[in-house]
Amino acid sequence: MKHIYLCLWCALLVQCLHAQHHIVSTAEALNKALKEATPGDTVVMADKVWTDTEIRFYAEGAPGKHIVLKAETPGGVILNGTSRLIMAGKYLHTEGLWFWEGNTEGKPVITFRKNKEEPAFYSRVTNCAVTDYNPDDRSLQYQWVELWGQHNRVDHCTFSGKTNQGPVLIVGLKDNKINLENHHRIDNNLFGHRPPLGANGGETIRVGTSHTSLESSRTVVEENLFERCNGEVEIISNKSCDNIYRNNLFIESEGGLVLRHGNRCLVEGNIFLGNRKPHTGGIRVINEGHIVQNNLLAGLTGDGFRSPLVIMNGVPDGPLNRYNQVKDVTIQHNTFINCAPLELGAGSDEERTSTPVNTVFANNLFYTENSENIFRVLDDISGIRFSGNKVQGPAEISVKGVDPVELSWKNLEVYPIPLSDSLLTAEPSARPVRTDITGTVRTRTRAGAVIPGNEKVPLALRIRPGVTWMPEKKADTPDAEVPEALKVVKVAPGRNTLEKAVKKAGDHTVLQLEKGIYEIDKGMAVTDKITIRGTGSSETVIRPAKGSAPDYFFRVAHGKALTLKGVALDAGKEAPVKYGIISPTVPGSLAYRLIIDDVYFHGFTQKTGAIFKAYKGTFADTIRITNSRLENSQRGLNLSYEKDDKGKYNAAVIAIRNTLFKNLGQFAIYYYRGGNDESTVGGQLDIDHCVFYNVDNHEKGRMLRTRGIVYVNLSNSVIAGSPDIRHPAVLQGPKNRMTNMLIYKSGTVKLTGGAVSGTILHSDPLWKDTLNFDPGEGSPLKNAGTDKTDIGLLGNKDLR
Repeated sequence: MKHIYLCLWCALLVQCLHAQHHIVSTAEALNKALKEATPGDTVVMADKVWTDTEIRFYAEGAPGKHIVLKAETPGGVILNGTSRLIMAGKYLHTEGLWFWEGNTEGKPVITFRKNKEEPAFYSRVTNCAVTDYNPDDRSLQYQWVELWGQHNRVDHCTFSGKTNQGPVLIVGLKDNKINLENHHRIDNNLFGHRPPLGANGGETIRVGTSHTSLESSRTVVEENLFERCNGEVEIISNKSCDNIYRNNLFIESEGGLVLRHGNRCLVEGNIFLGNRKPHTGGIRVINEGHIVQNNLLAGLTGDGFRSPLVIMNGVPDGPLNRYNQVKDVTIQHNTFINCAPLELGAGSDEERTSTPVNTVFANNLFYTENSENIFRVLDDISGIRFSGNKVQGPAEISVKGVDPVELSWKNLEVYPIPLSDSLLTAEPSARPVRTDITGTVRTRTRAGAVIPGNEKVPLALRIRPGVTWMPEKKADTPDAEVPEALKVVKVAPGRNTLEKAVKKAGDHTVLQLEKGIYEIDKGMAVTDKITIRGTGSSETVIRPAKGSAPDYFFRVAHGKALTLKGVALDAGKEAPVKYGIISPTVPGSLAYRLIIDDVYFHGFTQKTGAIFKAYKGTFADTIRITNSRLENSQRGLNLSYEKDDKGKYNAAVIAIRNTLFKNLGQFAIYYYRGGNDESTVGGQLDIDHCVFYNVDNHEKGRMLRTRGIVYVNLSNSVIAGSPDIRHPAVLQGPKNRMTNMLIYKSGTVKLTGGAVSGTILHSDPLWKDTLNFDPGEGSPLKNAGTDKTDIGLLGNKDLR
């Protein structure tokens, strides 16, 4: 035995002596070392910034003797420019790299193949990060990570800030049979904030494509954290067979885990926490043979395809890229707490007529304090067999197997991971979530994900996603309101004083304008997140200098934010400024933000001019206008240039409150979304307590043009002073609504496609005058709003 141990020890010593440990500091030395590496070798990249470095990791390790590529210090190797990682071969291991603020110009940042014939096998990427690695044009499509080959793993990585088209991570099955039955594992990763793309192609993970959807992938996606993944309706897009999605945590993400194509997938043990944020969704079921069980869904508010649970209709004998019928699916032992309604038979229309068949819906538990019905039935559900489902809350559904139950909760609180300004600064060793939910179901039926029978069982999930080191957050997007300023700069009236101040201002600077007139010679580029604050729109005036002819006052750059408060923008008379504010003029990858409060816009009378213009290929996450006046101009807000009819639009949310639109030659708002793409929220316009007076007063005029916008809400507002107009607005679709409106001698709002109308008055508003629009004695506007205040302007003194 001594001789045997001595031989084994000698063999191990020889192996260790042959294994090499290379430290490299140039791209040439790196790729040479990788090319020459043998099983058991380690190549170490020196801590520094590596620019435009293509890492060609083509090598052959062996079982138990991986070839390792790693950073000298985890996170100490920063790759930017066009840097990328290509892995091909067997038993390769990469760890500790940080890809930050680069642009691969359409190529994947990390890919597990050299070409179609040479993928990777038994290889791993761990403890790496890709953050803000975006092209200049958001429409340029590429993935950050591509998994090819078989038996590969991506784990304990962090991905955050993707803004261009294309998923964060894909599993590829096409091109070669060696990509099928791949058994990849995607686990313990942090998928951080992905802002709304405003177009199709904003998934976080996609497994397969429609063309390979009937092939088996056998990918496992587990114990990952998805935090504010808002790119589109599909956070995870399953497009292949026999995959497993388990024990993942979704927090405040505007979409869902979607079984889009493919069969026989397992969705188990996942937690979806919406925290009542808009558009947060859960699980959408399409195709055959799936099992959805033991999932917890709480505080989800999404509707339509973003509902907490969606069982869809299919297309009879449809092609692979359409919706197949739900068949042989089991949905059981899931728990829903304070969620929006589930949708059954979703997508039902003239094309999607195949209703679910042979589907089991059993032993699910529902608790809600909401007034909405728990189920929204949109087509025949006779093919769904209900049994053992227990409900506390409104459940008007004409089937057996959905029974009321009285729940006695000891504790009904959910403690998600605290959201911070940085997704990457959490405790690196653990990102736990505690869901301390316990209670008793007063029935012997087993129902729900966490409460079998009448026992008291707590639910808890601990995951450790993301890198173990702590990269700084560098995403340059306006994902939060401008905070209290780090610096306040006083600006005196005069010629070009404001131009110079804007040019010098840094992020979160407040330019405090004194009372007076500010004359400008040229348009001002807003290249930081700044606030320009005057003493009031009647006292602080910005106008063109005599003899100058700027095309615009302000241009907001990609990823920046402008807050404008308490000023007037006077376009002038001799050579009026064409635009008050414009978006970036070329496409970009980052969203901008515009906040307007107590601003008086007037005089923008050029033929194609507008108070605001958004250029094609640009995107605002928010445009908010409050307490303002937009008057005596040709056009109001023009967001009408995305006319490729591919479902794109120029702003996620436009919110306007307590604002006057008066004497406009054309539209007050033109907000366009062409095509019928269902992957995005589809735009949102909220108008509350506004007045539209003498706007686009022609027979075919349109005060509001909202082509294709999914969410349009008009409330507590007045349309008047346009006697020649027939239809000041056309509302389209069931999520277009208006209520508590007064329309007087200005045509009628046309409702189509299930648009909803509430209380509409047609009486004379009886204003005291059409300057301040205060309701006079006996006015029908008095206390007639949904909030019991007056319809129309709220009487804010700053507005006057």
